[in-house]
Amino acid sequence: MKDGIHPKYQETTVSCGCGNTFTTRSVRPELKIDICSECHPFYTGKLKFVDTAGRIDKFQKKFAAGTYGSLAAKKPAKKAKK
Repeated sequence: MKDGIHPKYQETTVSCGCGNTFTTRSVRPELKIDICSECHPFYTGKLKFVDTAGRIDKFQKKFAAGTYGSLAAKKPAKKAKK
């Protein structure tokens, strides 16, 4: 390796939103993540919705009425007068 062109590889503390922390190595001194292996449904076997800024509610409200785009009932075409 050439000297002076590579970033410093150092000990890194990773902090999850669930409160779990662990140490690894990276070029950053600290990493903050939203989900880790301690709280991810794939590893825990428990279903958990991660709702960021109400996206699930917004989606459900949008499609609840059944009037969005192609989901709306199609109107019959009007006949042209001669």
